[in-house]
Amino acid sequence: MSLVDDIRNCRLCAARFVKTATRHAPRPVPWFRASARLLIVGQAPGARVHESGRPFTDPSGERLRDWMGIDQETFYDRDHIAILPMAFCFPGYNAKGSDLPPPPLCARSWRQAALASLPDIRLTLLVGGHAQKWHLGQRDSVTATVSAWRDHAPARFPLPHPSWRNTAWIRKNPWFETELLPDLRAQVRKVLQ
Repeated sequence: MSLVDDIRNCRLCAARFVKTATRHAPRPVPWFRASARLLIVGQAPGARVHESGRPFTDPSGERLRDWMGIDQETFYDRDHIAILPMAFCFPGYNAKGSDLPPPPLCARSWRQAALASLPDIRLTLLVGGHAQKWHLGQRDSVTATVSAWRDHAPARFPLPHPSWRNTAWIRKNPWFETELLPDLRAQVRKVLQ
């Protein structure tokens, strides 16, 4: 069996997920192949991804593809783009209906092996605070980390989560669309050529 199959069959968090408000079973969504050159590191799949079995099959995915300047077909081409969230399963909702954070057990169990299986990565998108803390060791806010994006480019781009909840953040930080996104799109084009 391959690493992707091992991850897909993982049930380490089954007891944890049964205790969430959603009471769901694990459904890991690994999306990578060794040939990928671009890595997207997100937080964890949402409820829609849990249902579909494909990462970013929601409005966040539409926004992220727009930020990257690519279409859906390119985005889901595992030969070129790997999607490796901090947790492979939907972590569930708490009693108030908010997303739970990615369980650290997932990253401890799978992250090093998954990253080691991607030897040709030339560009990494760090989407949200969990990804930025792991990969950059950052303890700063997402705003501080993303605003210092030039310190990490062109190999890594810290990004806010593309959720609709961050629309106000995007409006408050116009430099994100006028400065960061053009450089991001240029780097995505370069890496995927």
